[in-house]
Amino acid sequence: MRAAIYARYSSDLQSEASIEDQVRQCRKRIESEGWQETDVYADHSISGASTLRSGYQKMLEDARCGAFDTLIAEALDRLSRDQEDIAGLYKRLSFAGIKLITLAEGEVNELHVGLKGTMNALFLKDLAQKTRRGLEGRVRQGKSGGGNAFGYDVVKKTDSAGEPVRGERQINESEATVVRRIFELFAQGNSPRAIAHALNAERVPGPKGRPWQDTTIRGHATRRTGILRNDLYQGQLIWNKQRYVKDPRTGRRLARPNLQDQWVVEDVPHLRIIDHDLWHRVQDRLDGIRSSAPIVKARNAKFWEHRRTRHLLTGLLHCSSCGSPLSSVGKDYLSCSKARRTGICDNKRGVRRHLIEEAVLECLKTKLMEPALVETFIREFHAETNKKTQVLAQGISDKKRKLEKLATRLDGLYDAIADGLRTPGLKTKILEMEAEVLTMRSDLDAAPSPAPILHPNLAELYRRQVKNLHEALNAQDSRTEAAEILRGIIERINVTPLGRGSFEIDLTGDIVNMIEFAESGTQTEKTASKEAAIPDVYRSSVKVVAGVGFEPTTFRL
Repeated sequence: MRAAIYARYSSDLQSEASIEDQVRQCRKRIESEGWQETDVYADHSISGASTLRSGYQKMLEDARCGAFDTLIAEALDRLSRDQEDIAGLYKRLSFAGIKLITLAEGEVNELHVGLKGTMNALFLKDLAQKTRRGLEGRVRQGKSGGGNAFGYDVVKKTDSAGEPVRGERQINESEATVVRRIFELFAQGNSPRAIAHALNAERVPGPKGRPWQDTTIRGHATRRTGILRNDLYQGQLIWNKQRYVKDPRTGRRLARPNLQDQWVVEDVPHLRIIDHDLWHRVQDRLDGIRSSAPIVKARNAKFWEHRRTRHLLTGLLHCSSCGSPLSSVGKDYLSCSKARRTGICDNKRGVRRHLIEEAVLECLKTKLMEPALVETFIREFHAETNKKTQVLAQGISDKKRKLEKLATRLDGLYDAIADGLRTPGLKTKILEMEAEVLTMRSDLDAAPSPAPILHPNLAELYRRQVKNLHEALNAQDSRTEAAEILRGIIERINVTPLGRGSFEIDLTGDIVNMIEFAESGTQTEKTASKEAAIPDVYRSSVKVVAGVGFEPTTFRL
């Protein structure tokens, strides 16, 4: 019987040794049953209210692959405290023929799932209510309910009993000076973007040492976020402005604003940074902008509900100066997002989207996969794969010989037991040897496929495929599929605007995907994906880079 262990502790307040304690107790159960331990899955300082945990997800993946027969945990709440998640896990394990056993409940069945799942869900709800009650009590004393704002330092001190006093803050004078400057500049008519550019030009560090952005300064009106809307700067501590709910589809927390009558408001004059007059001048200007005709029209249109069009090269285009992604500017232009939002990049020119797309397609056809270079690549690729094949073949041969020796030794031990030989360490030795045999057989079963043989006319095949792809992009019924294929053979595109509508691009292609794309054209529809694919063992991080300059009328090749 193959058994796996899952362990978890939920917060930084718990000791990491909790994982070791859980694993140790589970191992005692495995040893007492005479089972074979296969793996340990663990998640450190992660809540059981969500299944978005790396160890948990790896356990589910291995369960689907049949990597173990039994899953052992300290208790059901170590796996999840969510009733729906526990039921789903039990269904998945049952479908895979895997038993779920906990040290607290024993072998888990439907009754445990129903009762314990309900109890754990109620525990989470009760814990949330007690936590909120404690936070509200702290806020009503004028202390922080969690987190910190730019302009303040957390005060670390202890009480008479030596316990830490939480929620105390004091003004950070250097940061407070920056806050006052931002309010003054905005009250004088400067935009949040202009203020961000000015601060970054002077290398004034923003929150957490990051560059300033216009959104950091402006914030969100409904949620009362951002420098200009932070009520703490006027000496008011406001708590419970929003709540968080978990999306059942993704398990992620989403913010939801609370009604104003649910807010908890306390005066904290010792934390005031902005005087009464300046605060109200800034708020009046913010309200005026929000109530202006263009903003009202945009808000009524609910632009955020409309999904943006996924363009051909979305996510692949980057600024050659700073490496930031290019973002849309208006309908047809792209420019560096960092240059626009923070001003710390000098690449402020925009380029037309359709001209970049045309340049990229031309680059794919004429610059990547040059015949002479492809011939050299194929020759070196075959030489390298031949070396790798020899190494792999030697390793397989060595494992087969070792497996035969182990099998012979095991047969001898089985015969000795049949003849009545009994020693304290004999059972342990046999279990170790059997586990080694299983591992070696699994490795041999997973031996890689034969080395691929690249087509000698690969460059021409590739060029023909790109031409077909270009035609497919112009057809409405095949454009989406063609665009995804195109995106698969491009790793990255760096763009350098040159002025007057011209620019240069450096295109990096994924050579393995390019080869598979080219050779897929030589196969039938049924065998293309199988025969054209290159096994993972022969893949590498090799990329091919080509550069091309483009102007509206000519290519500078």
